[in-house]
Amino acid sequence: MYGAPLSPKARKLLLLGSGELGKEVVIEAQRLGIETIAVDRYAGAPAMQVAHRSHVIDMLDGERLRRLIEEEKPDLIVPEIEAIATETLVELEQEGFRVIPTATASRLTMDREGIRRLAAETLGLPTARYAFADSLDELREAVAAIGTPCVIKPIMSSSGKGQSVCRTPEGVEASWNYAMEGGRAKKARVIVEEFIHFDSEITLLTVRSVSGTSYCQPIGHIQKDGDYIESWQPHGMSEAQIAEAQHIAGTITEALGGYGIYGVELFLTAKGVVFSEVSPRPHDTGMVTMATQDLSEFALHARAILGLPIPDIRLLTPGASYTLKADREHADYAIGGLEQALSVPHTQVRIFGKPNTLAGRRMAVALSSAGTVEEARARAKQAAEALQLHYF
Repeated sequence: MYGAPLSPKARKLLLLGSGELGKEVVIEAQRLGIETIAVDRYAGAPAMQVAHRSHVIDMLDGERLRRLIEEEKPDLIVPEIEAIATETLVELEQEGFRVIPTATASRLTMDREGIRRLAAETLGLPTARYAFADSLDELREAVAAIGTPCVIKPIMSSSGKGQSVCRTPEGVEASWNYAMEGGRAKKARVIVEEFIHFDSEITLLTVRSVSGTSYCQPIGHIQKDGDYIESWQPHGMSEAQIAEAQHIAGTITEALGGYGIYGVELFLTAKGVVFSEVSPRPHDTGMVTMATQDLSEFALHARAILGLPIPDIRLLTPGASYTLKADREHADYAIGGLEQALSVPHTQVRIFGKPNTLAGRRMAVALSSAGTVEEARARAKQAAEALQLHYF
């Protein structure tokens, strides 16, 4: 039981990270009567445009983060990006603040080293072979041990930033430099992963709530440079593959604990299902659920973190998403072609409203449904390609 937003008895949700995913979380929370506060490192972020109020801070500054949280006194602290002073969140949780799903889960999953060691070394889940490096010389040694091709990533980054495939020993230095440019942590450390030859890669959205652990239908997706371009639901899998995927997702999310939605990324290979990564929040590939399910991943996240029941999750129709990305950095832009995009049958468009473009930055997404996944993918791509970025 709680009062209206902005009243003394309001229930307050503070969002750390205010991009397009956070915007949808804020909208769903407000539908349930929650007061929302959006926080990010830059002004005018998408979630700030719909929240009750907002703050611009460096979320890697633990002291500044603490001051803001002590000032706002939120009932729920909801991290939505990786670049946060998670040690401060752990301290605040120990002092009585509630972090979603837990501060430990946020700390582990926002650090590729922490989550990989938990999955492979503690839980014994199948993963790619891996090593860590703190310098270019250590990286050369790690690549020699893992072999090429291999994948090199900063231990903390998002949307594929700093991630590359190193195909030869001569490419190690370029991969190191790219990782240093794209990482969000204030440390020079990378993970080197064996290149997995997979049939496909999926996201298994896993929800922990008062109703137990639930799974959405698997979401297939295609990535470029570590960032997703399109996704679709459901992705075709055998019963054995689904059981294996749910076992892996259930094991890792149970270890992380708390309530909320997790995006568990998995590879489907000839030898079985292999764990890749996990995010303790809505997943970018899961935007497709706004067109396919009775409860989107954002609605599921809001219900779960508020302690509300989720009796079941229904897939209403096959569907797909396709993104519009910018090709350059620019402060003055506009998006055209909306009329043409929305003329595609059974299609929606989400324009994120970001204040400026960056090379590779997602600016909008098309969402389509159809009788088959193949038809939905074709519609979503057609709609997204009708959208146009204009620079002034």
